[in-house]
Amino acid sequence: MSEPRLGVAILTMGNRPREVAALLESVAKQDVPPARIVVVGNGSPLPGMPDGVTAVELDENLGVSGGRNVAWQRLRDFGDVDVVIDLDDDGLLVDADVFRTVRDLYADDPRLGIVSFRIADETGETQRRHVPRLRTSDPMRGGEVTTFLGGGHALSVPMLERIGGWPDEFFFTHEETDLAWRALDAGWKVLYSPELLLQHPRTSPARHAVYYRMTARNRVWLARRHLPLPLVPVYLGTWTLLTLARTRALDGLRAWGGGFLEGVRTPCGTRRPMRWRTVWRMTRLGRPPVI
Repeated sequence: MSEPRLGVAILTMGNRPREVAALLESVAKQDVPPARIVVVGNGSPLPGMPDGVTAVELDENLGVSGGRNVAWQRLRDFGDVDVVIDLDDDGLLVDADVFRTVRDLYADDPRLGIVSFRIADETGETQRRHVPRLRTSDPMRGGEVTTFLGGGHALSVPMLERIGGWPDEFFFTHEETDLAWRALDAGWKVLYSPELLLQHPRTSPARHAVYYRMTARNRVWLARRHLPLPLVPVYLGTWTLLTLARTRALDGLRAWGGGFLEGVRTPCGTRRPMRWRTVWRMTRLGRPPVI
């Protein structure tokens, strides 16, 4: 697409008003302004927003997936947005040329579906979990990948219209992988561009009380929804072993086990297994869908 128009989506639970204000200031400093900005209060009221920002207040918390679906659909309804840029409400754009780079990347490649930003804390350090590939020693090495970072990324609106939006059922955890796998299977590219920096406080996902349960449940749902049948036990077996090796808290393991059983027993949505050529493509990109 030539000169794609950008829209910004920010999801918040209303408990970070200062961080949201600072993020919006960093958006306003971009040398390529977005066509639209939408801030969604996910089950919470919003403070006053600057001029040009559309505020959407939801009566209930729909989770990351549901809230971001509301945001991108509102941006699409305006009719003048080609690329959605999702930003965590406690993130910050340090450089003024981030949107310009995003615009140019999409203008140069009509098959580009997803662009993942690099996330680093105030000291410039990127956590291991914020590198969207298996080899994590160099967070500055970009290129095509098989998943992306939820905290800062861009999504093609034509891609979303073709493959559908975020998986509402997931609420949070692994919603990025679900979206990326569908994009890859439909022939779109997922690109990690470390020059696109989102500054973000150093955190642990386990700070959320439901992290272990939802991680396990959604991991099972991913496999049931998207993997060819022979790969389902391999994928789930690999992640079971990794979880047992990494998790030290007994309460966490209990919650993980309960979530795993929930993922097996409950509906996961429509099953559309990826094609084997997508499996091979992901393998060539360095991350076969078994880990």
